[in-house]
Amino acid sequence: MKEILIYPTYFPCIAQMAAVAQADAVVLELEDNYQKQTYRNRTYIAHNNGRLLLNVPVKHATDGNRQKTKDVVVENDFDWQKQHWRSIQTAYRTSPFFEFYEDELAPFFSEKVAGLQTHNLRIFKVLHDLLGMEVSITTTTEYYRSPAQQDLREMVNARREKKYELEPYTQVLEAHHGFLPNLSVLDLLCNEGPNALHYLEKQKLAFI
Repeated sequence: MKEILIYPTYFPCIAQMAAVAQADAVVLELEDNYQKQTYRNRTYIAHNNGRLLLNVPVKHATDGNRQKTKDVVVENDFDWQKQHWRSIQTAYRTSPFFEFYEDELAPFFSEKVAGLQTHNLRIFKVLHDLLGMEVSITTTTEYYRSPAQQDLREMVNARREKKYELEPYTQVLEAHHGFLPNLSVLDLLCNEGPNALHYLEKQKLAFI
């Protein structure tokens, strides 16, 4: 059985969801220490001028000590959710399938968010369902440096992101800037709809 270990991230990238689609079982890491500049709290979508970063603001520990990701609280002093939702609507309102998923996605940008990890877990489960995945999902109860599963936790690192050879698909804003690879899986979902799962399953990932 092919079992992988990954972090739940904010609207995961296509490469990570391709790894999920090609696995028999997925374990979500919940016992890690929070690190800055990772996809735990950021994602990229399409924009008229290219890739647009959506970043979830978080409250960092003030005592200088490390904090667990599960203890990280989202900063809600300004309406980042409204800003993200407006950007997503602008990017994908003319895509073929946005309207089919809009009602399931909208609550993530209207309901108040407290914990980052809880928010990411909810997002992952909804995407899992929208994509029609049947892979088994479990979570960790302690942190292992050398886990039994195939360790794909490095995919969360935005500073040392690998380049993945992903097949192009039609993107609604492609005429503005050409094809943009490995955006949030939201881009694939809005542009490919029910075909998105088939696309994820057939991608050739060197580490799988």
